[in-house]
Order: sequence, then structure tokens, then C-alpha cells
Amino acid sequence: MQAADIMTRNVITVSPDSEVREIASLLLEHGISAVPVVDAADKVLGIVSEGDLIRRVEDDKRKSWWLRLFVVNDPGEYVKSHGRRAHEIMTPDPLTIAEDTPLAQISRLLEKHHIKRVPVVKAGKLVGIVSRANLLQGFAVAGPEATASADDREIREAIHKEIDENTGVLVDRINVIVSQGKVELWGLVESDQERMAVQVAAENAAGVKEVKNNLGYVPRGFGAA
Repeated sequence: MQAADIMTRNVITVSPDSEVREIASLLLEHGISAVPVVDAADKVLGIVSEGDLIRRVEDDKRKSWWLRLFVVNDPGEYVKSHGRRAHEIMTPDPLTIAEDTPLAQISRLLEKHHIKRVPVVKAGKLVGIVSRANLLQGFAVAGPEATASADDREIREAIHKEIDENTGVLVDRINVIVSQGKVELWGLVESDQERMAVQVAAENAAGVKEVKNNLGYVPRGFGAA
């Protein structure tokens, strides 16, 4: 299987001028740990993670007045810890992968670079993102060496489209993995009705042989400001 078979397509992104408060709200609202920073042409400029936001607070608390006397000021670190917009605090020029990158290679890249997710680009534009969770879902369904057919990819696209356009469920919280016509559903929903709606959308897609529903429920208070 490849990145295209497991990646999240409906990626939450921010612009270079997005404010820190806005980014924090997006992470909370969607239950994600990072957002790509893209320009008007969907080119990936950087990534802002929850770690970047947390470090801002920790750095400010850690540096007491007496410690500052012994610290050489660094302009770059100052911008990272005091910046108010995405382009000031993001990790620039992040590692990216193509849609046809094999799962085993993605796994090695995440491990080597100590990252939790990697953007997927096509012709220089963001088309998805692969997280550790996506990777584990792919391994659980088909294993690292399995292949996905064109039919499997068509099924995946059809299910995603149906969920997005007709069920009322937030598709960015849902991941669909298809192998040999067998579908596994992963992610979070807010109710039994949503869980069943996603399952029905999968069952009704042409070519589906079997549906395994692994969807969980959004924790109480999830996304609350």
C-alpha cells in the first residue's frame, strides 16, 4: 500500500498569516496535533504543531529573570517564542512525500526524523497528510507489503465523497482503508447515528465486499474552547 491509500485528504491548513490563537483553536476543534502552513497555491511552507505552541508557554515560564542574565539572546529563538503568526513559529520546509510512497518507507521516515506526520504533495501542492495513526491503520488492515488496486482506490474515493457530501459527518475525522474490496473505518464520530451513517455509506459503495467499523466516539468536551 502507498500514501494515497491511507492518507487523510481533507487536511486542515492555515495560511502564513494565521494567528497563534486561531491555530490553537483549530487544533482543539478538530482534535489534531498539527497543521500544515500553505500559501495561496497550496504549496507547503511549514508545519505548526501543538509542541510549537506548548514550547512557547514553557520557554516563557522556564526563563526566570536570573537565568536570562546568563543566556545569550538568539533572534531566531525570540521569534519562535514570541511570534504571533504561523510563519513566525512554524517549522519551515518540512519533509514531504509523494502519493506513491510505500508504507514501509513512510514508517522509516517518521522514525528517522522523529516526526508524527508528513504532508503528501502532488505537483508541488498539498493533497493529503499521513500520520502515525494512519500508518498503523494501514498496517492493521493489510500489512506493510500489501498492494491496493485501482478498484480499491476508487472505492475509497467514493466512500469519502459520500460521507462528505451526504451524511453530515466531519470527514476530516474519518479514515477509510480498503484492501481487496474489504473496508475498515477508523476515526471519531459524535453519536451512534453518525457511526451508522458512515457504515451505511461504506456498505452502499460499489465493489465493497465487507465493512469493519472501528469508529470511536468523540470524548465529552472534545474541541471545547
